[in-house]
Amino acid sequence: MLFLSTRGKTDLVCSAHAITRGMADDGGLFVPQKFVAVPLEDIIALHNLSYQERAVKIISLFLTDYSEEELADAAARAYDAAKFGSCPAPVVQVNDNTDALELWHGPTSAFKDMALQILPLLLTKAIAKTGEQQKIVILTATSGDTGKAALEGFADVDGTEIIVFYPESGVSDIQKQQMVTQAGKNVHVFAVKGNFDDAQTGVKQIFANAGLNEEIAAQGCTLSSANSINWGRLVPQIVYYFSAYSDAVAAGRIKAGDEINFAVPTGNFGDILAGYYAKMMGLPVHKFICASNSNNVLTDFINTGIYDKRREFKKTISPSMDILVSSNLERLLYSVTDEDSEKVTEWMQQLNTEGVYNVGEKIHKKITSAFFGAWVDEQETAETIRRVYNDSKYLLDPHTAVAWRACEKYRLVTSDDRYAVVVSTASPYKFSGSVYEAVKNGGEELQSFDALHKLHELTGVPVPEKMLQLENMPVLHKEVIEPGNMAEAVKNSI
Repeated sequence: MLFLSTRGKTDLVCSAHAITRGMADDGGLFVPQKFVAVPLEDIIALHNLSYQERAVKIISLFLTDYSEEELADAAARAYDAAKFGSCPAPVVQVNDNTDALELWHGPTSAFKDMALQILPLLLTKAIAKTGEQQKIVILTATSGDTGKAALEGFADVDGTEIIVFYPESGVSDIQKQQMVTQAGKNVHVFAVKGNFDDAQTGVKQIFANAGLNEEIAAQGCTLSSANSINWGRLVPQIVYYFSAYSDAVAAGRIKAGDEINFAVPTGNFGDILAGYYAKMMGLPVHKFICASNSNNVLTDFINTGIYDKRREFKKTISPSMDILVSSNLERLLYSVTDEDSEKVTEWMQQLNTEGVYNVGEKIHKKITSAFFGAWVDEQETAETIRRVYNDSKYLLDPHTAVAWRACEKYRLVTSDDRYAVVVSTASPYKFSGSVYEAVKNGGEELQSFDALHKLHELTGVPVPEKMLQLENMPVLHKEVIEPGNMAEAVKNSI
């Protein structure tokens, strides 16, 4: 299996090269030449395997330059029971026709662990395969969860440095505490004045700066990414869509071959794109419900075919979705245009220069055949957390609540009441202040850790052990920088 760029101006590369580079040299994103079909009987049979074995089955279809033994070792170490418990991605029944796919049982209590516990292992094996002599510098912008998961995965990994940029006031208190307390001799964390898009744009500019990259290379280093622009980050996310479907069949929630819906809280478009790729491989999915918060640029795009980032950026109680430029959408556009890299490049240039592009009626129709877009405001998010807890005793974090409510809106608009899986992306305790206030329907404002303890007292839902330990950990990273100083921060860190 070889990989090419969405912008069509780089040579074909093997998966090891795609993973070490992160982004293509032409500024595009790596995509596989083809998607291998998985027969329905093989999807159903996944239920008889451990999650580690399921991961090997799916990932091996793409990382063909890795041996099965290498992938089995990586999966076993990444999804170890000490990190994830006995079931890394359980499907939990909430009501008659809706389940939650819980992806937050890893060490940082967010879905990013599902990819970022295995990516460092894939990367170190890729370095050996490619003969890379330079130190790999992992450069990551985060809207909250990726940063900590990347730090946790790459801390003290030989041959790497990990640099994380997060928006100074754009993450939850617990997300921030997770990052600024991260130990590791190769770990660097910076708060950026601005929002996530400022941080993400800064990282993209660093990757695209040829002079800077030459300067970094002269220091014996090369840049890569742990964001979902890296194929090694995206491919493990395909696994849990197949896993969820096989578990739903085994539990009698659906019959083999039934099409289902997935509702996904969406910011950078990586998680939902992984599901779309699973559908391209044969997973029986009717619709992906793309759920946005008040930063509803994706909802507008799916409904109109026009992507317009020229709008007010809003800070919400679901901060990991506070994004106006969804990087992985480029991969979807490449797919639905039948791999028209020139058209994709043109749209990306328009986005950079004009802040808007229009995919036209034909491409828009293709997108709406697979996706439904809906957005949920702050009041609806809090009301959904409260209502689902009161009705089903199931506690949602704000991002999962956005997806839950978007699924309800989809059903109201379409009358499609088929079985749906809501992708649950974070422990409610990562956003304990907002969740506690929602369940209590207002009342006292509490500091995050006070709210965490109060939420536990109120609901009895177990608190992840690592989150309890955070409260008294020393702060190790205090630097706050302007977006324009990000490149300098990278140079000083290596």
